[in-house]
Amino acid sequence: MRLPNGYGGVVKLSGNRRRPYAARITTGWHINDTTGKRIQHYQILGYAATRSEALQILARYNNFPIDGETLKLTFGEIYLQWSEEKFPTISYSNIKGYRAAFATCEDIADTPFHSLKLNDLQQVIDHCGKNYPILKKIRVLFHQLYAYAMKHEIVSKDYSKYVNIYKYKNRNPNKTNRNCFSDTEIALLWKHKDDPYYQTVLMLIYNGVRISELLDLKKENVHLPEQYFDVIDSKTENGIRKVPIADKVLPFYQRWFQDCSSCEYLIHTLDGRHFTYYMYYNNVFQPLMFRLHLNHTPHCCRHTTISLLARAHVDQTIIKKIVGHSGAMTLTERVYTHLDVPTLVDAINLI
Repeated sequence: MRLPNGYGGVVKLSGNRRRPYAARITTGWHINDTTGKRIQHYQILGYAATRSEALQILARYNNFPIDGETLKLTFGEIYLQWSEEKFPTISYSNIKGYRAAFATCEDIADTPFHSLKLNDLQQVIDHCGKNYPILKKIRVLFHQLYAYAMKHEIVSKDYSKYVNIYKYKNRNPNKTNRNCFSDTEIALLWKHKDDPYYQTVLMLIYNGVRISELLDLKKENVHLPEQYFDVIDSKTENGIRKVPIADKVLPFYQRWFQDCSSCEYLIHTLDGRHFTYYMYYNNVFQPLMFRLHLNHTPHCCRHTTISLLARAHVDQTIIKKIVGHSGAMTLTERVYTHLDVPTLVDAINLI
């Protein structure tokens, strides 16, 4: 069937392509100086696996025309434009979450945003291998980018609301059994207490913080005389708290505090740089576990803290305060419980 003049067209490209059909429109002409013939300039609207799908791209464009430069904006470029508006209004922990979600979208980062289909978004979910909480963050990112694109009239349909993550709710593709360190394993760690990096594992076991909270801890927020430090940026609002430092690991904090005066972070690399999670996990934590024939993740340290506190019969409200689980508190606990640092230090010293 012949398409109307000015409507655009569909061509099949040569070679072995996953999407060989291109929907395109004419954006202009020029005269070839040698032959005198008029030469068309084309703008590709998108690529498709079948001619029918390419015609649908063309139809959507004609129902909702946008300028050629906007057509070229990729998923990655839309993300950058959106992040410039969004990031100044949210916390650093949320920014890290969005950045991690975007990192899973590498396969579609260079795809023109307006040509993305539901299947493209679903492929990211199905093949990224992330657990359910991260899949939710990826879907939230999709929602945010489509809302931004629709506000700026880049697309007319929001495919993000059809992305399915529920099939992964009860089967985490990267699930790791998070076990507590046993008493024997903790004793084995103590045999290596003079090694600064083994010290970081013991610090995690005796403070109950998330690994990101320890790696992002700056020296200015560590109060050694009073034996506590402030978590000022956390995964949750309730994670903002004062964390007690147990007597038995206080020398480790003192050692790290005095090391590398040029680095503002308490825990740092040998050359005084800030540890990212992956740098610490791959270069420090995993090798230490491998050397001792242990099978744990950094989050196992947090589980161990909670278990040790419960075994020591520490009040549940105090445990929640130490590890930042105040979201699980009753209203009375949240509003009327004011625990001072010495009380928290006494509690952590019971383990």
